[in-house]
Amino acid sequence: MKKLFLLFTLVPFLSFAQKTELKEGDLIFQNLNCGPLCDAINEVTFGYNDNNFNHIGMVINHEGKLQVIEATHPEVCITPLDEFLDKSPNPSHLGRINKKYRKLIEKAKEFSLQQVGVPYDENYLLDNGKYYCSELLYDAFKYANNGKSFFYLFAMTYKSKHTEEFFPVWVEYFENLNQPIPEGLPGLNPAGMSYFQHLTMLGAIER
Repeated sequence: MKKLFLLFTLVPFLSFAQKTELKEGDLIFQNLNCGPLCDAINEVTFGYNDNNFNHIGMVINHEGKLQVIEATHPEVCITPLDEFLDKSPNPSHLGRINKKYRKLIEKAKEFSLQQVGVPYDENYLLDNGKYYCSELLYDAFKYANNGKSFFYLFAMTYKSKHTEEFFPVWVEYFENLNQPIPEGLPGLNPAGMSYFQHLTMLGAIER
């Protein structure tokens, strides 16, 4: 009897990694290793629990299976789930829209699917006929919310969070585009979205 009691008292302290169950409308936050540009994004953004997030996509049920719709170079596309998760050796993190707002997911999906093939927005500007990753989700949920913003915009910065000076990679990047640095213009990024009040961060995705 004592042995049985000891066994049951130990069970709560044992932990087992279980595969994360993803749902349509889930947002997957990633820290990609794409070279200087990804490093530059991480240098100027703050993610939930001090994580670096420089890319985001939304899980959708498409053609009978869960896939991810994302705005990435060269265009908005649908990516198989495993292929999306394999983009980075760093853990992907799950953000789930709170239950009260999950009714918006179907229309957000509808809008996103209509954008497949739209060019990637390398200029990081709103309303220019192109999309960067978090901008696509901003417009998708705004559409689903009857034209009212669901995610919030904030003044974008391209200054290092450590030095408060323009990060050199960004200076060179926008010079190559022959474009002024869009410092202070409205926008959003995956790291900032990870703090959104209508979203619950559920931790790293176990595969």
